[in-house]
Amino acid sequence: MKFKKFCATLLIFAHASWALQSARADTLNIDLPDIGDPTGTLMTPQQEAELGEAFYRSLHSQMEISQDPEVLDYIQSIGEKLTSNSDNPAQHYTFFVVNEPVINAFAGPGGYIGVNSGLILLSEEESELASVLAHEIAHVTQRHLYQTFQAASRLSIPTAIAMLAGALLGARAGGQAGMAAIMAAQAANAQYQINFTRDNEAEADRVGMQILSKSEFDPRAMPTFFERMQQSTRFAGNRMPEFLMTHPVTVSRISDTRGRAEQFPYRQYLGSMAYQIIKAKLRVQTAPNPRAALDYFKTVSGQGTRVQQDVTAYGLALALMKNNRAEEAKPILQRLMMSYPDQPQFVNALASAELDTKNYAKAAQIYDMALQRFPGNQALSLNYIRALLMTRKSQPALKLLHSYSRYHKPTPEVYELMAQAYSQMGSDAESHRYVAEAYYASGQTKAAILQLKLAKRTAGDNFYLNSVIDERLRDWLAEEQAKKKER
Repeated sequence: MKFKKFCATLLIFAHASWALQSARADTLNIDLPDIGDPTGTLMTPQQEAELGEAFYRSLHSQMEISQDPEVLDYIQSIGEKLTSNSDNPAQHYTFFVVNEPVINAFAGPGGYIGVNSGLILLSEEESELASVLAHEIAHVTQRHLYQTFQAASRLSIPTAIAMLAGALLGARAGGQAGMAAIMAAQAANAQYQINFTRDNEAEADRVGMQILSKSEFDPRAMPTFFERMQQSTRFAGNRMPEFLMTHPVTVSRISDTRGRAEQFPYRQYLGSMAYQIIKAKLRVQTAPNPRAALDYFKTVSGQGTRVQQDVTAYGLALALMKNNRAEEAKPILQRLMMSYPDQPQFVNALASAELDTKNYAKAAQIYDMALQRFPGNQALSLNYIRALLMTRKSQPALKLLHSYSRYHKPTPEVYELMAQAYSQMGSDAESHRYVAEAYYASGQTKAAILQLKLAKRTAGDNFYLNSVIDERLRDWLAEEQAKKKER
């Protein structure tokens, strides 16, 4: 019970910290304490994993986390390549992308590492993106989240409480009251906290650069990207990117990382085509409107190398589809699919264009053939399932969903597809159950509980289903009760 209360406290703190960062983007950077333990005695690895999952769920209710399987697969693959060369390759990590233009990346408990689409789009080389992920991985392996709390715990209890209260006020009162409380509480300790943060950042830079080099990425990309982020603030007025608020970049820090990078032997690093493809896809997905994405790719069309031109053509095709012009996108994607038979993204986009034009049988045929070439591909599998559900072929769709879930951790979107399949089959109880799982995975526990109660009403005498519903209902009600006690 103490650990559950501890989790609830940390989640309240995490909610407040996120809201406060957004509310005070043009004010002083004040680092709030993270909660943890450098010795590993405060919580077990299992408890830390549970805390990380709770943290991740809470993020879903506060920001738009990408559900695109191609985006998720790419960022996870880059992350795993880096973590396999870290100090603790056995540590489990979950990498994800937040669909926000703000330049930011962060590490949370349990190895959850997020990067904003705005940061990915600002990068110009794959090694630059990898340098940010390597830096965040180093924060985890060096247990900085826990060391920071240890430092804060040396402050007086009233000061620590005032800082937390200030964060909560900042989240609820638009930032002004919160900032006043935090500044008053921290005035005597500001320099100590800043120095501690700089030490953390220097160590994360050093360790991250070693991870980069071992993973066949360019260590020189780290100072190069730091400089680009710093330059990006020149025209931003007082709105400094959130990454620079939590990871201050100074001239001396850039100089230090450049000096360290020069110690590694120089060589040429070639980024993957997948990196360019994902950037093009994110640019379309996060554009302020469909027309803006179309205008952008028309403007840059024909520029760069042959590969860059073809990636631009892919982005143009996606933008056409976004503007309800899928027929115009098809010949572009057919050419790309023929030119790059080893890139599943092009065949996936072509099948999606067929879906958009209601050629369901053609789309299903493309997906079926593609999965023979790329077995287990997440995006192709899920889109094939969607095509089956569109033609009300719920039985094969459900079979594929259960097979998919054995090898991949279900996302809210996967749970929604399961709910849709069961609904088509007339199983209302199972449908409500999976809608509940989708809500819970998205951080909406109250809505999830409501769906479980609806599932309970229609479960009849199905002993197994009733047992599953009762167990989940007990856990989620207890979680909500623990949150109420902490308020």
